[in-house]
This record gives sequence, structure tokens and C-alpha cells, in this order.
Amino acid sequence: MTITIRANTVLPARRIPITLETSDGLRLVGELALPLEKPPVATMLCLHPLPTHGGMMDSHVFRKAAWRLPALADIAVLRFNTRGTESAAGKSEGEFGNGLTESADVAAAIEYANQALPNIWIVGWSFGTDLALRYGLKDGVKGAILLSPPLRFSEPADLANWATDTRPLVALIPEFDDYLRPTEAIERFSAVPQAEVIPVEGAKHLWVGEPSVARVLNEIVERLNPKASPLPTEWQGEFSEWRDLPVIKN
Repeated sequence: MTITIRANTVLPARRIPITLETSDGLRLVGELALPLEKPPVATMLCLHPLPTHGGMMDSHVFRKAAWRLPALADIAVLRFNTRGTESAAGKSEGEFGNGLTESADVAAAIEYANQALPNIWIVGWSFGTDLALRYGLKDGVKGAILLSPPLRFSEPADLANWATDTRPLVALIPEFDDYLRPTEAIERFSAVPQAEVIPVEGAKHLWVGEPSVARVLNEIVERLNPKASPLPTEWQGEFSEWRDLPVIKN
């Protein structure tokens, strides 16, 4: 049976609850979604939006990436809750650190990914983009993709570090973003010569709506596994719906 992929469609994958251990002794809740029958060709390491405003590993773009990309693009999707953040899978230990102590969270996730996962790209969203800019330049990381970067917790020195490093940096900027819109983003990211700033017409900070999600996922796949781009909008084979999935807690 062929179906149209919808907002709540969950495609087959190996979904493994994981626990990340930070250098300061915290245990963070996470999940690794892998292609069902083959090794991944690339890894998407997700850094979620601001937890004090509802951000978590289940924030919808990252949740849908985990539901689709292992099956459609052979991409591993590693999601986790930063310290003090809670989702259906459980709550990570610790307390929100205003983007400072989260450095250890990012390091733990990268260390975990480096153990067995290929071609690691960090994908940050909102608050997660600041974490990517500040702490993402680690061994094994190929580059970063920023969704709705507010440039709130990061500083000019962080952009300077990326400019010196030269790894790819892609920023998707919604036309109607609440914090940083395309014209200003182009100016701010001019400090990073290799930065690719992509204005997204009609989009908002939270990427609400299936067309916005599809655009984000296609931009990610174009960098991580271009052979799988553009993503199909239909699927033939087994599938689930979000409400039918069991909640597996760490």
C-alpha cells in the first residue's frame, strides 16, 4: 500500500533509548533512530529549542526527522534532552544552565556519536543554534545547520571561531522570524565567509506546517545525503501513526 506521508506518519526505524553521561556527572535522556536494515550514511545530532519555553528532544521538527529520515535518507537521528529538560521519554538530570553548563551536554552527545556513527552534522534549532555555534567545533563534526538562529546566547567570538575553522555552516532563516530575519541574518553571518544563509519565504520561527517541515528536512538531507534528495512525499510499506507508538522511557 502506498500512502502520503503526513504530519503524524512514523516510518520504520530502529529506535534505541540512550543515556548520555556528562563530564560533570549528569545523565541525559535521549533516543537514537537508525535505518532499519542498513548502516546509516550520516548522522543528524539534534540540539533542541529553549527548554524554558517548551523546547525538548520531541520538538516537532526533530521528532519528524526521527520518524522519517532513517527510512527515507539512511540518516541516523540522535535526539536528547539537555540538562533539566523533560519529554515523554523522561527528564534529564540537572538544571537549565543558560547556555553555559550545556557545553558538557553537547560534548557528551558528540562523544557518543563519535563512538560508532558516521558523518556527524549538528542541527540546532533556536536555542540549540547557540549551543551549536558555541560548542559544536569538536572532532568528528562535519558541519552545522542552524534553524531559526536568534544569536542570543552566542557571541561574535563564536562566529569568528567558525570563520577560522572553515567547516560548513548553513543557516535557515524564516521570513517572519521573531528574532532574526533574513536581512539582518545575512549581515550578522557575513563574519563567517563559508556561511550559507538561506531565507525561507513564508516561514516562521517555529516552522509550523507541513510545507515548512518538508523544506527543513530537505535542506538537511541535501547536506547529509544528497543522493536521497529531494525526499519523497509518499511511502510504500509498513508505517505507524504517532498515537499508536508506545512511549519508551529511559
